[in-house]
Amino acid sequence: MKVLVTGGSGFLGKALVFRLLADGHEVVTFCRGRYDDLERSGALNIRGDIGDQAAVRDAARGCDAVLHTAAKVGAHVRAAEFERANVLGTQHVIEACLFERVGRLVYTSTPSVVHAGGDIEGANESLPYAPSFHAHYPRTKAVAERAVLAANGDQLATVALRPHLIWGPGDTNLVPRVLAKAKAGRLRFVGKTSKLVDTTYIDNAVDAHLCALRTLDNDAACAGKAYFIANGEPVPQQTIINGILKAGGLAPIDQHISAAAARAIGGVLEAAYWLFRLPGEPPMTRFLAEQLSTAHWYDLSAAKRELGYCPKVGLEEGLRRLALSLNREAKAHASPR
Repeated sequence: MKVLVTGGSGFLGKALVFRLLADGHEVVTFCRGRYDDLERSGALNIRGDIGDQAAVRDAARGCDAVLHTAAKVGAHVRAAEFERANVLGTQHVIEACLFERVGRLVYTSTPSVVHAGGDIEGANESLPYAPSFHAHYPRTKAVAERAVLAANGDQLATVALRPHLIWGPGDTNLVPRVLAKAKAGRLRFVGKTSKLVDTTYIDNAVDAHLCALRTLDNDAACAGKAYFIANGEPVPQQTIINGILKAGGLAPIDQHISAAAARAIGGVLEAAYWLFRLPGEPPMTRFLAEQLSTAHWYDLSAAKRELGYCPKVGLEEGLRRLALSLNREAKAHASPR
């Protein structure tokens, strides 16, 4: 099978590229930059902007399926980049699939599309989209997910996956942020109690996407649907955060800030970043405060039943692999050149 992976340079995208190649598939990547490991991988690497309709169409030409992982993520307070990457970019992918007669589209979404601000404990996919959002990322991902699922039909079979908090060796988001904040003395738990969260080890996230790719066709039960993806191991947030710190050779933390204070700080920082056009993103936002102070774990029954998904790497084993990887990185940086 010839598969296009958008966002092939990202954490999940790159893991998908290497797994697809190892499984004998022909792989095309679409990303903005040039990356040595992808150039050496054996994939056909096409540089382009997901907001460029013609470039996306060219990348999809001759492909049998698309794994659409490209997205704008983060807590930036301006909408334009999120609209271009997440909404317009996804529309370009859908149009390219239809124009180039690509039969399957697997879209990487997020559970944040259903997060309305409270606890989510064991909910399944019947949970509705949130009526409003405190950040552009979940809002634009919800718009994009709706578009992908609406595009399902005789010409194109589509499915959306909602992996929660992907992490592991090579992570460019959760793990480095946790370690950096801890080293700077700015890491706190939000809320008086540590709520249960379920996360997704990178190998499990890859498995879920490949299960969807194998299962998806016009008559499949999964066509036109969205699925929660995670390890299936809800644990207190404190457990996963301190597990990451231990893997990085750092001491555990036990400092807390109230949820109300975190939301207030987030609102002030969002306003300041918007008003003064500060670079980067606020260290705290209202959306992030909600995420850190509420429970997030899901019923994975539908993904197991209709995709054949089975998470193979548990939290303990994932943290062991992460520790080995971080230790190798530390030794490589410490060695003289």
